[in-house]
Amino acid sequence: MPSRAATEYRYEKLTWPEINDAVDMGKVCIVPCGAVEQHGPHLPLDVDLICPGGIAKGAGQALVDKILVLPIVAYGYTGHVMDFPGTINNDFEHFIHHVLDITKSLAYHGFKKIILLNGHGSNWPNLDLVARRTNLETDAECVPICWWQLLMVDKAFMPSWRQSKFPGGCAHACELETSLYLYLDGDNVRKDLIKSGDISFNNDQSPFNWVDLYGAGPATGISWTSSYSDTGVLGEAELATAEKGKRAYEEAVKQLCRYVTYFYPRAKDVRKDRHRKKPTMPIPWGQRPVS
Repeated sequence: MPSRAATEYRYEKLTWPEINDAVDMGKVCIVPCGAVEQHGPHLPLDVDLICPGGIAKGAGQALVDKILVLPIVAYGYTGHVMDFPGTINNDFEHFIHHVLDITKSLAYHGFKKIILLNGHGSNWPNLDLVARRTNLETDAECVPICWWQLLMVDKAFMPSWRQSKFPGGCAHACELETSLYLYLDGDNVRKDLIKSGDISFNNDQSPFNWVDLYGAGPATGISWTSSYSDTGVLGEAELATAEKGKRAYEEAVKQLCRYVTYFYPRAKDVRKDRHRKKPTMPIPWGQRPVS
């Protein structure tokens, strides 16, 4: 009888012998990473869980022979949003060590391809560091991806999809997040409360200080969200529709599957020690020696 690992994309639904089978299959592990934080009066606190989790699930179902999706990392770095009730912050060092423990566990068990699928903007620098450390401290390969960046792979998609202004129309609880949530879990959107919101410093029209999901000025400072938004909505949520959400979901899943199809068979780049004389001590910060 074929192993259940061949037909199951959910990591936690496998038994330990089936995990061995999944390792033998070379499955790519996707770790969705989100946050519990405010998303304005119209969206629940779980936007950054529902969006990456839904996209990871879609990819797992589409490429069940190549993907394992882990349970979502639910709490992210959200300290700057604490003026809005409900937000749960995970200290950035705790967050980094938590996700790094997950990637190192996967590498130890034999999984050598790991994707950190990010659903929360302020997780990004921390997840980038986790991926870098995983690559230096284990023999696995780890890649961080923000789900919304998958919509930029096909250069024609966003111009055909986006109606909101740039910069600022797509930022937080915006045209994009609201649309995707309307598609994935529309019954939990407070539709009568959908209202667009500005990022106050974007109104300065400075070439240096501006922000959007798809770009930022060269000198953009991010501080307390409450200092530049009254409602926590950053962008043109009123332009959101479930149909737009469906299109965004399908595009993100398609491009994630394309990446896995590329990543899955790709040989790892080989490290080469350029020292003339072999170092006589380990690298001081814990990286693996050259094999």
